[in-house]
Amino acid sequence: MSTLRLRYHTIEFGELDIHVRMLRDNQQFSDPDGAAERLGISSAAWPLFGIVWASSEVLAHLMFEFEIAGKRILEVGCGIGLASLVLNHRLADITATDHHPAAEDFLRRNVELNDGHDIPFVRTGWADEDSSLGRFDLIIGSDVLYERAHVALLAAFIQRHAQPHCEVVIVDPGRGHHAQFSKRMMTLGYSHTQSRPAERDYQGAPFKGQVLRYAR
Repeated sequence: MSTLRLRYHTIEFGELDIHVRMLRDNQQFSDPDGAAERLGISSAAWPLFGIVWASSEVLAHLMFEFEIAGKRILEVGCGIGLASLVLNHRLADITATDHHPAAEDFLRRNVELNDGHDIPFVRTGWADEDSSLGRFDLIIGSDVLYERAHVALLAAFIQRHAQPHCEVVIVDPGRGHHAQFSKRMMTLGYSHTQSRPAERDYQGAPFKGQVLRYAR
């Protein structure tokens, strides 16, 4: 990781400041032992986990106000873990996952930056049948429907790790796959709503995506 160029940024949530260590830009790459390559992560895709994207900010702001009492929560595709960091500050029961081999280190260091409690992390792919994660009451993610193949993979992963009564919140920037994903979730017994997030001062430009909500 020593060859990576990094930056530090503070994101405000009302009176709460969350500090994040992130990649300087999406041109960074470091895979000295080939761990990412063995997982099928190309050099072009490698840095995507380490950037704060608009979708992840929207999700984190939603989680700043979301009802979390008594819920076991899972973030899928956590990246640097912004939403998990917000939930951790709120003392939520949050577990984070990502396919990327560098995500755990970035999450750990961001927890330290914010003087938070350790966030359990599991590196897993959505095709992994046994991740030992267990089941959750709330599953969240942002910009996770990146490719058409992710529709079936993510829905199946959620099915394996959702409690019989479960909420799912996905922030999608509009890559064109959310309609198929919603159909797949409805076949699994979920009701579905979608809406645009309310415009907030933190958004540099209007967010063109959707907040997808599912409940069973």
